[in-house]
Order: sequence, then structure tokens, then C-alpha cells
Amino acid sequence: MSDTSKTATLTIGDSSYELPIYTPTAGPDVIDIRKLYSQAGVFTYDPGFTSTAACDSTITFIDGDKGELLHRGYPIDQLAEKSHYLEVCFLLLYGYLPKASELEQFERTITQHTMIHEQMHNFFRGFRRDAHPMATMVGVVGAMSAFYHDSTDINNPLEREIASHRLIAKMPTIAAMAYKYSIGQPFVYPRNDLDYAANFLHMCFAVPAEQYQVDPILARAMDRIFTLHADHEQNASTSTVRLASSSGANPFACIAAGIACLWGPAHGGANQACLEMLKEIGTPDRIPEYIARAKDKNDPFRLMGFGHRVYKNFDPRATVMKQSADEVLELMGVENNPILATAKELEQAALADPYFAEKKLFPNVDFYSGIILEAMGFPTSMFTPVFALSRTVGWISQWKEQLADPQMKIGRPRQLYQGETMRDYVDIEKR
Repeated sequence: MSDTSKTATLTIGDSSYELPIYTPTAGPDVIDIRKLYSQAGVFTYDPGFTSTAACDSTITFIDGDKGELLHRGYPIDQLAEKSHYLEVCFLLLYGYLPKASELEQFERTITQHTMIHEQMHNFFRGFRRDAHPMATMVGVVGAMSAFYHDSTDINNPLEREIASHRLIAKMPTIAAMAYKYSIGQPFVYPRNDLDYAANFLHMCFAVPAEQYQVDPILARAMDRIFTLHADHEQNASTSTVRLASSSGANPFACIAAGIACLWGPAHGGANQACLEMLKEIGTPDRIPEYIARAKDKNDPFRLMGFGHRVYKNFDPRATVMKQSADEVLELMGVENNPILATAKELEQAALADPYFAEKKLFPNVDFYSGIILEAMGFPTSMFTPVFALSRTVGWISQWKEQLADPQMKIGRPRQLYQGETMRDYVDIEKR
């Protein structure tokens, strides 16, 4: 944070207060209100924290008006095109692009941590078979602190590093096991000869009875999904991880909290909601009906997967994801899948309609990622677990950054109290 001589003057009644203004390297200026309560005896009111910066960060920057997403300064489209997920993980964790030898060592470290403790298999079997994979992941990731005692000391830099590597490495294994358990198939162990994305697909779709060969187009598409969801600034789940971390909670508990928050349909469930909408539409011939409903202000129906709360122009991740979607659909075909055929037609209809162009309701990353995952054969219940495993590195990077911040305090938002004031207890026979 760069200090400047600029200040804002707040006048309350006959008193005025000077509030420092900080200028970031990118984004709008920030008014520092940390001493406002002690000086003026008032709080600010900001439901949803839409105008409040709760931390300093050097990891990710979003400019919603420009449609810009930067990781450590690098545009997401360049990273998705030229890099791959584990290199982006290194970038987020350490702040720079690795040399070839550094990347090789990092990939080797992650690969060697992909297996989970064998006794954790019993933990999975404690869940009902019809448990949602996200419910399973919340429980299993939280339970990692019971299995990996040697990496829970947040004050030990080495243990923080080991925990970071373990979470990145084991999350695909846990997500794949949650999927296998939900469909009644045996667990598939990770393979060290496969890359990160291909290994995840193999654990999800291989069976002991026959060979499964991972198609490189699908592996590349999965790697892009991981990359494009790796971090997204101070969103709800990332803020949850930071809030849990501020109490001194161990890393596995913090990431489990992030997964729980991500599970909400307003956050990580957007691509699942998109596919459910496509199933509701059913066939391409019904698209005009639903386009008309989306334009009707009196109809509660909304096109899921179009527009974005942060990006007011276009989602920079969507362009790259569309390319992957086109490649995957060409490989898998859409002729025998009415959902995918409907998705293609809806995309074209919405892009050609002036109403959506004027309101900048372009297909976003959730629209295309949902299509890709559907084409690969994932049920909608697995969409959010895939998001969770992708976002793990972002959560960990934010967690590590916060622990190193000398300004860190336990999170304690204030409130605008609207309840009853002091009143005396009334004995039950007098009520």
C-alpha cells in the first residue's frame, strides 16, 4: 500500500475528521477508516462489502469495466493460452513465473503428494452413497487435519509450505474419490506418469476392468478450466478462507470453510445452474420462447451463464473457455446430446440479439465450463467440486499472504443493530 498526502474530510455535526487516502498500483483510491470509530464514534455501513477493502493483496486484480483479470500482473488469457495450471499455481503461490528447473521441481513435489492416507478411504465410506460430492469434500478436507498433524502449525513456514503442496496435490484425488463413491465405483489411485489434469480425468473415468486412455484435447480443456478458476480476488469463498484464517485455524479447516462457501448456488454453483437451465429449455426449438422470457421484466426466468456481477463488459476467461468448448464439442459431438445442441443454439441466439448486446449479457466462463464438463461426462453434481479443486491454489495463496501480513487481525465486522433496546425479563406467569 502506497501512502500519499491525499486525505478525505468527513464532517459529522460540528466536527470534521481527516481520513487518509491510499493509491493502489491498480484500481480506485481507498479511504482508510480504521480509526474512524475511535475518533468519531461511528461505523460505516456496507452490506455485502461491495465498497470495502478488507485486506492488502498482491495476487489478483480485476477491472470489471475493462474485462481485465490479472494474476501477479499477467493477463488471464495469456496464462490460459501459453501456460498450464501447475505453472499458474507456482505463480500465485510465489509471485513470479518459474524457471524450467523450478517448475520441474514443483511439479515433482505436487505429483509425489497426490495419494491420500489409506485410512481416509474409511472416512469416505461413512457417507451415504447419495451424498452430494461437495458435502463429502467439505468433510474430508476438514478431516485432513486429523491425518496430517505435521502440517497444521501456521506459525511454521515449512509446515505452511507442506500443507500448501498437500492441498493442491490431494484435492483432485479427493474430488475424484467423492465422485466415484457417489456412483458406486471403486476408487482409482493417482498415477505419477500423468499430468495434473489428465490424472484427475483418469481417476474419475477409469475402472479396474479395462484400460482408459485420456484424450489430450480433454486433458487440455480440463487444465484450462483449472487455470481459469484458479483465483478471482476477494470473492465470497476467498473472503471466507481469510476470515477463518484470521482466527488462527489450521489450513485444512480454512480450505474446508472455503469449499462450504463455494457450494452456494450464487457462487460456485453457477455452472450447475446453467446446465439445469439448459435441461429446462430441453431442445433448440424452445429457445425463442426462453429468450422472450429473459427479456420480460415480469418473468422471474433469467438466462444463467450470461453476464457477470464483476465484469460489466465481458468475462476475459470466457473467450479462452469458448475455444475449449468448441474443441471438446467437436471431439465428442453434439448430435446425440440435446443439452449440448441447445447450448450451442442458445449461445448463437443470445450473441445475435441486440437486447443482450446492449446490456452486455455475454456468455461467461460458467456457461462454457458447464458445457465442457457435461460433454466430458460429468454429472452436474460434480461441477462445483471441480471448481473447488481449481480454486484451492487461490485460497492457499490468499491464506499464505494473510498470515505474512503484519496488519492481520481477527475478522470482526460491525453491525447496524435494529433490534430491541434494553428491557427487563418478565416472569412466565406474568406474560
